[in-house]
Amino acid sequence: MMKPDDIRFSVAPMMDWTDRYCRSFHRVLSRRARLYTEMVTSNAVLHGDRERLLGFSDAEHPVAVQLGGSVPADLAAAARIAESFGYDEINLNVGCPSDRVQDGRFGACLMRDPTLVGECVVAMKAAVSVPVTVKCRIGVDDQDTEVALDSLVDAVERAGVDGLIVHARKAWLQGLSPKENRDVPPLDYERVARLKRNRPSLPIAINGGIATIEETLNQLNAVDGVMMGRTAYHEPALLLDVDRLVFGEEAPVADAFEAVEAFSPIVAGALAQGIRLHSLTRHMLGLFTGRPGARAYRRHLSTFGTRADADLSTLREAVAHVSREIPERAAAQAA
Repeated sequence: MMKPDDIRFSVAPMMDWTDRYCRSFHRVLSRRARLYTEMVTSNAVLHGDRERLLGFSDAEHPVAVQLGGSVPADLAAAARIAESFGYDEINLNVGCPSDRVQDGRFGACLMRDPTLVGECVVAMKAAVSVPVTVKCRIGVDDQDTEVALDSLVDAVERAGVDGLIVHARKAWLQGLSPKENRDVPPLDYERVARLKRNRPSLPIAINGGIATIEETLNQLNAVDGVMMGRTAYHEPALLLDVDRLVFGEEAPVADAFEAVEAFSPIVAGALAQGIRLHSLTRHMLGLFTGRPGARAYRRHLSTFGTRADADLSTLREAVAHVSREIPERAAAQAA
């Protein structure tokens, strides 16, 4: 079973965003936040380039892999492979609403088949020794969220699931795009809080629309953990406050400028392996949001960071555009 601190704060798995360079950057900002890979399908793990799909740095721990699939034996085999890479957790996606996952009968459409989800968890639990968790929605389409969520949780609890992450919205598989599914269905935080009250022994984290540390702390009065998605990505400096305010520990770096310096050796190492600068700095574009010069920083990286000869000096030139003076609003919030 997951421990409460294991899921107290995490950064959501996000396709095309939370790759190994994003995770390495986020780890510079917080020692304690749990990081997740982009979703990778069991089929890809079994038949694809495993190092490209699953490779990561030891510095990323604690880090979890999110798998997509609906064939228990395939998920078990993929989980075993992922465990061999050293992941701290195997998470099953039961929440993604994209057409691709619907065609493959996994993701959010699995909310309609709790028995199969339970069978997948049983198979994965038998294959690995690390925790197996599920990330789900509160329901799909016209499902009654009271019945749908309880049915799924009943099935995965019987299967021995080690924790649950609930995106507090329905997924509409017909009529809404994946992008719209992140915003249009209304949030129902109380439904997740009620689930936790009724299942006190099951570690439960909440996801969806949480955009500040203050909101995070409020949610932690009702559930065990908070998973933050797009805000953590687009405004990564927020992660600088996680260790101090969420875990009561010292932050690994003092500010965004120090974070750039701490990340620079990772950038240099990737460049030496032939990785383009943009592959790393695209995850840093929002780092200085709210500071004078942030727009010039982003413009410099967008203009010069994409060039074939861009290097560490390009990043430092971009940072030089940013004022080191703390904006009055930010200073007031810090006080």
